[in-house]
Amino acid sequence: MIKSYRKPYRVKKKKSVLKSRLFWRVVLVLIFMGVSSYFFFLSSIFKIKEINISGNPAFAEATAGRQKILYQKIQKLLDTKNIFLIDFEEIKKEILEKFPQIASINIERKFPESITVQVEERRGVAIFCQIDSCFLIDKEGVIFENVSDKLGLVTIRPSLIESKRLGEKVLETSHMSSILNIESKLRGDFKIAVEEILAVSNERLNIETLEGWEIYFDPSKDLDWQITKLKAVLEQEISAEKRKNLEYIELRFGNLASYK
Repeated sequence: MIKSYRKPYRVKKKKSVLKSRLFWRVVLVLIFMGVSSYFFFLSSIFKIKEINISGNPAFAEATAGRQKILYQKIQKLLDTKNIFLIDFEEIKKEILEKFPQIASINIERKFPESITVQVEERRGVAIFCQIDSCFLIDKEGVIFENVSDKLGLVTIRPSLIESKRLGEKVLETSHMSSILNIESKLRGDFKIAVEEILAVSNERLNIETLEGWEIYFDPSKDLDWQITKLKAVLEQEISAEKRKNLEYIELRFGNLASYK
């Protein structure tokens, strides 16, 4: 008779998870992450304690009140007060909306507990008026501050009356550049003071002089050539005495300036 033998069955003891290297590695990683999160985001070490604001001369000369309001606005936006959790883009957006006088703003972290704010403020180069409302306008064609005084600057009026808000671009930069160039040439080269400029269209500017007569320019064409025509007609045909009865000089067409 053949006898069969079974191989003895041995039950393997389960290895304790506490003796697992992988378990302790995971635990150490979690502890490290927790401690790091607390250190960087919750501890007082990286909480913002100082805000330094500086800017261009226009900002430096501004009232202390404006700088104080800007400081308070930034402080209010720092909800987390943690240098790592600041949303700089959101702060910039809010500030530019609140302060149309500011052209650009740059914010940087200065570890561990301060931020610096560099402000570039708009500079008024002319006065933009519609009916009874007048604003400072910068070289980019953006209006940014209500004014009641002309401040010695040339006045620009649009031909169309539209509702405008501070911070809005009301004239194209190229158009604004042409206006400033013309006014500078008339004042510097011809000693002709400009009373007001009517921006009729992109192809026409009516320059009203302080003497009471007008000059018609086309800013879309060669301004240097139009200035040359003006110089020629003033030197050769229109004397100082004739300018008393002058109505306008037309520079937009042809090779010669016409006048009346």
